[in-house]
This record gives sequence, C-alpha cells and structure tokens, in this order.
Amino acid sequence: MNTTQSTQQSTPQTPREPAVWPTLQANDAPALIDFLVDTVGFLRTAVYEDGDRVAHAQLDWPEGGGIMLGSHKPDAEPGTWCVKPGTFGGYVVTARVDELYERLVAAGVKILREIEDQPYGSREFAITDPEGNMWSFGTYAGEPRPQGATS
Repeated sequence: MNTTQSTQQSTPQTPREPAVWPTLQANDAPALIDFLVDTVGFLRTAVYEDGDRVAHAQLDWPEGGGIMLGSHKPDAEPGTWCVKPGTFGGYVVTARVDELYERLVAAGVKILREIEDQPYGSREFAITDPEGNMWSFGTYAGEPRPQGATS
C-alpha cells in the first residue's frame, strides 16, 4: 500500500469541491458578469480578457460551486467549443432562497417562475438573465450518495 492511500484512509474526509463546472457564452460577457455578480450574488473569482473579449471567467457561488463563461465566438470553427448565448439553464442551490428572490424582484429581474414550495421538498424560483439564460434557485441540494458509491 502506498503512502497516499494510507493517508486517505486514516484522515477524516472533507466534502469535495465541485468537479462539474457549467459553462456558457455571452454576446456581452462583461455585462453578464456584472449582472451575475452585482445583482444575483456570484463572486468574481477570475476574469481573463483578450482585447475587448472575455477569454475566460470563473464565477463562484458563495454557498459552493460555480460557473465558467466567456465571450461568444460566432466565427468559431466547427467542432470547437462554442455555445450559443441565451441557451444555458442552470440550477443553483441556496439556503437563502427567499432573501435572494426578494432581492432579485426588487432589482427588476425577469421572474420566470414565482417562488413556491415543491412536492419534493425544495423551495425555488426561476429567472432569466439579460442574455436569455434561465436560472433556477432553490433549497434542494440533491440526494445523498449511497455509502460506498464511487461511480
């Protein structure tokens, strides 16, 4: 047995950082970043610019997880990573769903689905951002993995 395996087995485990990072592109990435940070509440962790375009941005959600985004490349070659603006949909977990809902309503954000309790135990609502992407915010953090599940 190597040292790494031994250490992992004897050390208490901490929750993993998210390994799935949703990505999107925007016609006006700086404006979308400002909206997601200043209005919604994401954290501006990294923004890398290439001239007047955002080459890469990482926005973290304060309660865990995050997204990556950049400027849309309409002239991208076929087969390259290119996501049409306004086609993204994401679910964001928050323990402060009522507070967030009230703040976004007060900011005049377009509400797609009013806040309500769901039969599966979540309290949630949905909005659209200035690019047309859809965002759902709720308390449902997913079901726990069965013990010992690795895949």
